[in-house]
Amino acid sequence: MSATTTSSAPGPLTDDTARGGLDAARVSWSTGGRLILDGVDCTAPAGAVTGLLGPNGSGKSTLLRVLAGVQPPSEGHGAPSVRFGGADLLGLPRRRRARTLALVEQEASTGLPLSVRDAVLLGRIPHRSLLAGDSDADREVADRALATLGLTAFADREVTTLSGGERQRVHMARALAQEPALILLDEPTNHLDIAAQLDALRTLRDLADAGVTVLAALHDLNLAAQHCDHVVLLSRGRVVASGPVTDVLVPDVVDPVYGVRTEVLRHPRTGRPVLTFSPAG
Repeated sequence: MSATTTSSAPGPLTDDTARGGLDAARVSWSTGGRLILDGVDCTAPAGAVTGLLGPNGSGKSTLLRVLAGVQPPSEGHGAPSVRFGGADLLGLPRRRRARTLALVEQEASTGLPLSVRDAVLLGRIPHRSLLAGDSDADREVADRALATLGLTAFADREVTTLSGGERQRVHMARALAQEPALILLDEPTNHLDIAAQLDALRTLRDLADAGVTVLAALHDLNLAAQHCDHVVLLSRGRVVASGPVTDVLVPDVVDPVYGVRTEVLRHPRTGRPVLTFSPAG
């Protein structure tokens, strides 16, 4: 069973074109003779939080890196296409693409002993001339991003002294400082405690409400069920289903992918799905 595929952040695309969201087709990627992505077609609607789901090894991280232009797609099922707001995202000059999208990876590292504030200011590089230093406007944007992620008190600490969860929030703050129209996140709740997970997902909701297109790889199906508008489910490098949460996160779709038996309940307050799992068989 397959489900139906259905700002405040300035970027290089006009408001009218950015409303088109992200639309990828025929995206493949392989390494060492192994096919990791096999002709993926997926969308992330504008102004929505889209969850990218799938078991470990299904290709979620690789897909985000290809969509961001970090890894070039492989030829597979015809010429790949990655468009945002109707524009060829992979064809944009690198600097313009950096003004359009931000990628938050699981284990991102600057490799330098930077303060938290300086790490966040790296997000401003696409918005200034090559030799220019940080402007007052850049620092203002960075300070807002720090405040949004609850990092103001950490601003002068070195990133290397932080916990994994704190570093994850720094990477998110850097992405916010980039002021993207499209943000791609690989397990943004990784290393975070429950309260911090909810804060991070609330931030993504605020971004979407402001018109930013959000695509986040998530491990926890219940977090996706509670916080996403749209989901894309991968298995072995292929899209199994995509569409509204209530269409995709159902037993007929989830069970074959994860090898479990799923029961779907309803949250007593929100009415959203709550999934419980038991071993298959």
